[in-house]
Amino acid sequence: MTIRTVVKMGDPLLLEQAAPVEAFGTPGLHSLISDLFDTMQVTGGVGIAAPQIGVSLQVVIFGFDVSDRYPEAEAVPMTVLINPVLTPLSDEMVDGWEGCLSVPGLRGEVPRYTRLRYQGFDEEGQVIDRSVSGFHARVVQHECDHLNGILYPQRIKDLRRFGYTDTMFPELAK
Repeated sequence: MTIRTVVKMGDPLLLEQAAPVEAFGTPGLHSLISDLFDTMQVTGGVGIAAPQIGVSLQVVIFGFDVSDRYPEAEAVPMTVLINPVLTPLSDEMVDGWEGCLSVPGLRGEVPRYTRLRYQGFDEEGQVIDRSVSGFHARVVQHECDHLNGILYPQRIKDLRRFGYTDTMFPELAK
């Protein structure tokens, strides 16, 4: 088990476009994915992107059965998504509260597409093609933003809806 340090907002790496993965099924890619899962589990995240642990590659993982950070959210299947392409399935967007392992202790209300299709590959290069909605769609958009150098505070429309989790949501503070 390897727990990696999560890169925090302010680090220039989080503002860069991540490089596509060119070789699948390699020991290095398997090790990166294992580190992502270990780090996500220990930090209580529902997803994490490779740039968040200092690796500028287009790799995200996400998924959970139950989340302490998002207790109202429906389960999302454990997924490894490499070189993703997101396609909104409608123009409908909804505001929802988000946090981020790279922006610890804060939450903000962010608009996201309600339904989308995501395509990409798993760690062995097998095609992934899913259409999703709800919190699943929100998580995918959030994690894939990391691959494009975007952090959720950059998407907040009303900064009055951004603040410390323990102040705004004391029931979630631990």
